[in-house]
Amino acid sequence: MLNTNEPMKKPELLAPAGSLEAFFAAMEKGADAVYAGLRDFSARAKAKNFSTSQMERMTTYAHSLGRKVYVTINTLVKEAELPQLVETLAALEAMGTDGVILQDLGVARLIRDHFPGIPRHASTQMTIHNLAGVQVLGEMGFERVVLARELHLDDIRRICGSTPVEIECFIHGALCFAISGQCYFSSFLGGHSGNRGRCAQPCRRHYRYRSKDGYYFSTNDLSTVDLIPDLAAAGVASLKIEGRMKSAEYVASVVEAYRMVLDAPERKRAEATGRAKELLKLSFGRVPTKGFMGSRTPTDIAIPTLRGATGRFLGEITGVKGNRITFETKDPLFVGDRIRVQPKSDMAGRAFTVKELFAGQGKVKSVREKSIVSVISPFPFKVGDAVFKVSSETAFTMSENACLKRLDAVKPCAIPCDLSLALDGETLQVTGLAAGGRVEAAFPVGVLEPARTEDMTGVLRAQFSRTGDTPFELRGLDAPGFPRVLIPPAKLKEIRREFYRLLAEEAVAGARIRKAEARRRALAALVPAAQPRREPRSEVIVRIEHLRDASLLRQPGVDGITLPVSRANIHQLPLAARKLRGDADRITWHLPFIMFDDDLPFYREAVDVILAHGFRRFELSNLSHAALLKGRDAELATDYRLFSLNTQAILAWHELGVTTATLYIEDDAENMARLLGAAVPVKRRVLVYAGVPAMTTRIAIRGVKNDAPLVSDRGDEYDVAIRGDLTTITPATRFSITQFRGQLQETGCGTFIVDLSQAPREQWRPILDTFARGGELPGTSPFNFVMGLV
Repeated sequence: MLNTNEPMKKPELLAPAGSLEAFFAAMEKGADAVYAGLRDFSARAKAKNFSTSQMERMTTYAHSLGRKVYVTINTLVKEAELPQLVETLAALEAMGTDGVILQDLGVARLIRDHFPGIPRHASTQMTIHNLAGVQVLGEMGFERVVLARELHLDDIRRICGSTPVEIECFIHGALCFAISGQCYFSSFLGGHSGNRGRCAQPCRRHYRYRSKDGYYFSTNDLSTVDLIPDLAAAGVASLKIEGRMKSAEYVASVVEAYRMVLDAPERKRAEATGRAKELLKLSFGRVPTKGFMGSRTPTDIAIPTLRGATGRFLGEITGVKGNRITFETKDPLFVGDRIRVQPKSDMAGRAFTVKELFAGQGKVKSVREKSIVSVISPFPFKVGDAVFKVSSETAFTMSENACLKRLDAVKPCAIPCDLSLALDGETLQVTGLAAGGRVEAAFPVGVLEPARTEDMTGVLRAQFSRTGDTPFELRGLDAPGFPRVLIPPAKLKEIRREFYRLLAEEAVAGARIRKAEARRRALAALVPAAQPRREPRSEVIVRIEHLRDASLLRQPGVDGITLPVSRANIHQLPLAARKLRGDADRITWHLPFIMFDDDLPFYREAVDVILAHGFRRFELSNLSHAALLKGRDAELATDYRLFSLNTQAILAWHELGVTTATLYIEDDAENMARLLGAAVPVKRRVLVYAGVPAMTTRIAIRGVKNDAPLVSDRGDEYDVAIRGDLTTITPATRFSITQFRGQLQETGCGTFIVDLSQAPREQWRPILDTFARGGELPGTSPFNFVMGLV
């Protein structure tokens, strides 16, 4: 731990703003910045989110206080949505947004090429968990990276000390059970993708393992108030509070608590931390945990006996009569409080505001703790369902209407301008730069008398800082070598007014023209839609687990295999390589998507061994792999974990040296057809059979082994596989679109991947034969291919 007497360099305190009330709560309580989503392209689609005009006024308001607003476009973008994305990015650059938090490299590429005024921040959904990943993004021009939440404080310190890229870390709020960006659970159940901002939170539900029921995937809340000095000393640039779905009350209390610790002098830091912890008890969160920051093997992130709903547990429903639910409340309850009911069944919880409260036979405004109380519920619930209080009407009183009025009253921020002045004979030359525009003007001043002052720059700055009702604020003025002359005040005032008028015309009109031109160029650069083109011949790549099964290459219908870069396979490679002479171009080596910094030496050496034995093909599943293979004589492909949901993302992979891209596992038939038919210089392939890793996690599941499935209340089974410190939860119902082989070929797919790595060996041949004839595998799911990806 850090010595608490050391001075602390303050990082940015970054708060969530999922509503206007939360935005103003964050501003009032001292957040240095907020992150907020638009109504489209947000990873919290269920939050209220904002229109572009609201976001512009919010940005202006924040800037007037010296604060920042980051816009979240941290969702995956379908091909047909790219034109709308261009419109959004053009608006964000024009309003001077402080940064965009993004997940999709297609978004990053459009910003880089057409909207360079927008700083790019890499979302935690990109699964950046090592220094190599940060370095790749730094080389791509990203200014900030939000690290994965699976890192220890020592890992974070090492990364911060080795890169100029700003590092942002989550410090408080809800935790995903899965590694962020790598969860397909919600999508597999119904097309509502977490990577598209629509997670249905299946991890919060009830499951059975053998004879034990529990909330096996439901995490406690991250709370690292004790570690703030350590994070600051480590060099973390931004401390991020999770919670765009949370209330203004929550945002207010959490921001105030962390502000208290950040602002406390060293000698009072321990006292401030104690007061902050008391304040955080009012934030209606779950049981606190320091997560992986405090321990590499935490045991308190997920406790199956604890219900997963946010809020303070009030009790269980003891009676239901019509639309009334009855329970004994463990806390005082008021009309205006917001409560959430978590069903015992395999369903998501529902929250609502208490509008009527009954105790005994009468209607009341409040009740004390340990009272039997009834409330009117807009949703149906059952006896035994749990009730939680998620916010209190006494905690934050600014209404939505009051927030709207305050936002409507926001005036545009002054535009900073820089001037340069020179005297050329009897002419005053003035050059101004503002909002990306430049104006040069000459004004006759006649013969001037000498002045007594030696500080002509100061005199001119004093005059031109009087911007009046113009939209400008003088930021800098330069007048090198300006002679000591006396310009009549009336003349100088006239020049100042006329020049600012010309500059205003250029700034406003010029900005409009530049925005329109950037928008036009970006739209023109999108890959045009193309007619489907049938691939006459198809190639089948089979994924297997063990090098010893490489003889599968000799079987009919198998054109290539993919093997994981594992310790066992690398150990066997010297002997196996002799048997595989002549087949090097038919074997691809898959790099695992999680490689912590301590693991990288092994994988660097493994890549050397693979190349030394004549193999050149590698499949990447994390951005950090681009650094691992940079400068190598290798042929690169992407796994589906490297999102390719639009042609801009595919072109971004091409710029990183990729020649083959696997389309996204969550994708649907319509979007795949667009991508397969597009004219891009990257070969595209489709996964047609696999076990879908609904969740991959570093969190150990208490009391669960890989000897029996977990079963949901709906009867769905999930296989558990534990390898090292990673656990994978896979639906027993496998993913298969083998019956759509012909349709995919018609739309341009020439390469198919059949993942047999989790299939019993006796099923390999039947699966391959079924695919060969375009048949349907019974008992499988087409995932989103048919029903669509929401």
